[in-house]
Order: sequence, then C-alpha cells, then structure tokens
Amino acid sequence: MESMSNKLLEIEQAINSLSLDEQKWLLNRLTEKIKQKLTQIIAESNIDNQIELMANNPDIQREIGLINQELIITEMDIIA
Repeated sequence: MESMSNKLLEIEQAINSLSLDEQKWLLNRLTEKIKQKLTQIIAESNIDNQIELMANNPDIQREIGLINQELIITEMDIIA
C-alpha cells in the first residue's frame, strides 16, 4: 500500500508497541473477522446467483405468469 492514511500509520505504531503475544492475538482476531466477512460475502453472492438462476428458469417464469393471471382475475372480482 503506497499511500497509507494517518489513521493507518497510527494503528501500525500502536501495533508495534504491543508485545508479541498481543500482536499474535490481534492477528488471530483480524483473521477471524476477515474469514467471517468473506463467508458472508460468498453466501450473499450464492443467494444472488440462485435468484438469478430462478428468475431465468422457464418453469418458474411460467409459474409467475400463472400467478399473475390469477391475481388479475382476483382483482377483477374485487372491482366487480
């Protein structure tokens, strides 16, 4: 990273002042947080992919069309 913000430089200095055990603990914490975030991103991406596949599925499109027709009929019954 070529250009670090002042905040990052402060964090780096604070880390340098920690003991080796504290640095290892911090590294483990950061690693776990990053793994959790990546898992969340992957899960959200998989859901988006599944929704896209479903939206492009002809059977599902046909079913949505039938549901829409039923809704139109129901709306007409309510209006009449």
